[in-house]
Amino acid sequence: MTTRRFPVAVLSTLAFLVALVATAPADEGMYLYSAPPLKALQERYGFEPDGKWFEHLQKSSVRFPGGSGSFVSPAGLVMTNQHVGRGALSKLATKERNLVRDGFLAKTPADELKCHDMELVVLQGIEDVTDKVQAAVKPDMSPAEAEKARRAAMNTLEKKASDDKAGIRADVVTLYQGGQYHLYTYKKYTDVRLVFAPQAEAAHFGGDPDNFEFPRYCLDVCFFRVYEDGKPAQVVYHLSWSQAGAKEDDLVFVSGHPGRTSRLNTVGHLELFRDANYPLFLNLMRRREVTFKSWADRDEENARRAQADLLRVQNSRKLLVGMVAGLQDPAVLEKKRADEKALRAAVEKDADLKKQYGDAWEQVEESVKAQRKLYHPYQLFEGAGRGLGAPWAFNSELFSIARTLVRHADEKEKPNAERLREYRESNLPSLKQLLFSEAPIYEDFETLKLADSLSL
Repeated sequence: MTTRRFPVAVLSTLAFLVALVATAPADEGMYLYSAPPLKALQERYGFEPDGKWFEHLQKSSVRFPGGSGSFVSPAGLVMTNQHVGRGALSKLATKERNLVRDGFLAKTPADELKCHDMELVVLQGIEDVTDKVQAAVKPDMSPAEAEKARRAAMNTLEKKASDDKAGIRADVVTLYQGGQYHLYTYKKYTDVRLVFAPQAEAAHFGGDPDNFEFPRYCLDVCFFRVYEDGKPAQVVYHLSWSQAGAKEDDLVFVSGHPGRTSRLNTVGHLELFRDANYPLFLNLMRRREVTFKSWADRDEENARRAQADLLRVQNSRKLLVGMVAGLQDPAVLEKKRADEKALRAAVEKDADLKKQYGDAWEQVEESVKAQRKLYHPYQLFEGAGRGLGAPWAFNSELFSIARTLVRHADEKEKPNAERLREYRESNLPSLKQLLFSEAPIYEDFETLKLADSLSL
C-alpha cells in the first residue's frame, strides 16, 4: 500500500468467510496495533493471538518512504513493492545503467548498492500521550494559539523520547482528527542497500492502465538490506516464507503504514473535495503528465530521467479520476447526507451531547469555507523540502532545498517547542539526510519542471 508520510501503523484483516452461501462477502477492518479487535477475532474466527504474536508482526513490519515492507530474513533483508523502491532505483541509475528499466541483482553482498538517502524505520513502541498534548490547550486560546500549543507539546515529547538514543526516531501522530495523540518510537536504519529489483516490464506487466484497475499478475517486488556498523543488521523479528501460500477461507492479516480512511469527513468536506480540491489537483497531474511524457519521448536519456516522476504523476492521475468519479456519484453523497442527518438527530436528542457538540457542524462549515479560499494559493506556494514534494508553482528540487535551508536558518534560532514541525530537533537527522543526499539532480529536467510550474 503506497502512501506518503503517514506514520500510523495499522493491522488490516481480509477474512474470507466460511459460509454456506458461495457469494458471502469478505469481512475486513483496519486497526491500530494498540487496539486490536481481540474479541471479534475470537468470536468470528476462533483466533486468539497473544501479545507476542502482535509484537512479532509489528517488529517485522518496515516503513519505507511512501510505502510499507517487511523483514524476510534474520540478516536484515527487506521486501517491498517495486514501485515503492522505484525512487531509490531512479536515484542510483545512470545513463549507462538504467536500473528502473533493466532491473538489478546483487550476486554477492559486496555487489549491493548503497541507497543515497533512504531511511527505513520499524515501530518499537506506542504511548498514548493524548492528555499531555490536550493539556497544553487552554480554554481561552484562539484556534491559532491552540495549534501552536499542541505543536509545542508534540515537539517536546518527541525530543525527550529521542534524546541521546542513537538510531531512534520519535513521532507524535494525530489520530481521529485530534481525538487522540500517540507517541511512536521507531528503530531507524539509514544504511540501506539495494539487493534485487526486476525489469520494469516484469514489474508492470499488463501495462499502465492495469494499475488500480485489474489484478496484477506481475513481479511487483523489490529487495533491500539494512546495515548497522557496516554489516548486515541482525534482526530478531522477520516473516518467514510460506511454501503453501494462502488458501481459500484463510484469515489474512496485512501489516503496514497506510494513508487515511477519511471516514470522519463531513458532507461539507466531500463537496469541497468534489468541487474544488480534487479537480484542481487532477488538472495539475494531467498537465504534468503531458509535459513529462512529451519531454521523455525526445530521447532515451530524457525518458530515464523523467521516468520516476512520470510514473508517480500517472498513478496520481488515475487515483484522482476514480476519487472524483466517486464523489460525483449522487448515491455516494446521498448516503453520507443520510448518515450525517441521523448523527445530528442523535446529538440533538441528548442534552449533554448537544451542549458539547451541537454547533460542531457549523464550525466545520466555517473551516470548509476558509479552505475553499486557501487551498489553491496554499498549494501554489507551499510544499515540503527535498524528497518531500514541492509547491505547485515552484516544482523544483533545487527550489525546495533552497527554501528548506533558508527556513532552517530561522527555525534553528527558536526554542525546539516553537519550531515548525519539519525543523523540530527529533526530525533534524532525517531532514539533513535528505538535504545532503548525493542523489543526482538533472538541470535540464529541473528547468523543464520549473518552467512548466511557473507557467501554471
